[in-house]
Amino acid sequence: MCAQPSVLIIDDDLSRRELIEAALSFLDRSYQFCGFVDWLQSGSEFSLNGAPSLVLLGQSQLPISLEKLIRDLRGKMPASAVVTLGEWLEVDTLPDDLKSCVTGQLNVPFSYQNLLDQLHSAQLYLQYSSNSEEASSHNAKRFSSLVGESLPMQRVRQSMSQVSGRDVNVMITGESGTGKEVVARNLHDHSVRKEGPFVPINCGAIPADLLESELFGHEKGAFTGAVSSRAGRFELAQGGTLFLDEIGDMPLPMQVKLLRVLQDRKFERIGGTKTLEADIRVIAATHKNLEKLIETGEFREDLYYRLNVFPIEMPPLRERAADIPSLLDTLLARLKEQGFDSVRLQQSAYASLMAHPWPGNVRELANLTERLAILFPNGVVGVSELPSRFRHTEEPNPEKYIEAKALQPPAVVAVGSRGHEEALDQLPEEGLDLKAHLEKIERSLIEQSLVVNDGVVARAAESLSIRRTTLVEKMRKYGMQRK
Repeated sequence: MCAQPSVLIIDDDLSRRELIEAALSFLDRSYQFCGFVDWLQSGSEFSLNGAPSLVLLGQSQLPISLEKLIRDLRGKMPASAVVTLGEWLEVDTLPDDLKSCVTGQLNVPFSYQNLLDQLHSAQLYLQYSSNSEEASSHNAKRFSSLVGESLPMQRVRQSMSQVSGRDVNVMITGESGTGKEVVARNLHDHSVRKEGPFVPINCGAIPADLLESELFGHEKGAFTGAVSSRAGRFELAQGGTLFLDEIGDMPLPMQVKLLRVLQDRKFERIGGTKTLEADIRVIAATHKNLEKLIETGEFREDLYYRLNVFPIEMPPLRERAADIPSLLDTLLARLKEQGFDSVRLQQSAYASLMAHPWPGNVRELANLTERLAILFPNGVVGVSELPSRFRHTEEPNPEKYIEAKALQPPAVVAVGSRGHEEALDQLPEEGLDLKAHLEKIERSLIEQSLVVNDGVVARAAESLSIRRTTLVEKMRKYGMQRK
């Protein structure tokens, strides 16, 4: 018996079995053989050293129906595909839930291509079939800090399970705030380097003239201000994982130096002469389309292929809205651990949030959760308690609210401040302090821009159509920090 069979053959025909075994051996496929009598008498005691991806099912003279055979198979190995050896007339009469796992028919004699086609069909069945619930459950437990059971998240976990044990470079793509660093940390925690350090660096948040020093370190006196020697992130990540976040923002000259290190697995500190080994695994992430950047000459194609050995794409929150309730519960539980009071949401509030487009993704949801915990400590939040830009459903019980005005969405100012809780474009009867009012609007828009752009000041300034230095001055004025 093979240690980890990938094909199980249930057949009493010795000559057919020998033919199939020879073909599988030629394809470098492991297999296990079992006759019908052995299979049926084994009951629950029959065990496999690893679930097969494909079961080749021959016919038997025993008085047993195909439906009973397949139910027995699914009970022992629910994620395996079944290919019949020869024609089984009963296949067309099977219930739909059983018929779906019969992926094909292999006639003997068969060609090399026939066998490849059946193996390919079984592979696709395993990849997309709902019968892989056991594998999904295993991945959910394995990558427990990734919240959500939606189909897009199941696909992410499946990709992670395929690459976590392999010491290869990974590229994680997706919009800002989708949780790319969480994926990177999970990959590290389940890799052969899990005992080593996990060292992140945001390539877009560090000025270009300082990035080389941050990555490779420097010796004392290497440049003005280098008053002492310092190890870079490559050195700090020895034996572990280096996470290069927002790799698409890395300047071209720095890309050339990074490529050389990835190719040679060696580097030197700035101003140093000693060559150091780069015993690390690199996981990169970006919210940008690197292929388009390659076309415009902003990103090196050779570096792209060096980093993009195994791609993982994170879905935006709007494409996995079903995960929002579980994400909210997890975020609120974490806030409670940090000393915040508990908050509960009505079903109507959940429904409203699930209809929101979430431009800031999970980071925007975390921002809202913290805001609700501050505004409604130990309270209950319905649709009307949500900030106005999150109200996408009608209040189911308007009679609960004394002020009917509280149910109406606020007016929107001409400059596009949709989502503010006040009618910012209407003059109150008592008048207002115009300067303070405008500063309030400005501060709110800056906060939103920083949240959506992951705290990267340069991108936040770009979305506000102002210079980076101007935004930095305004942040200093309002006492705001990068998050």
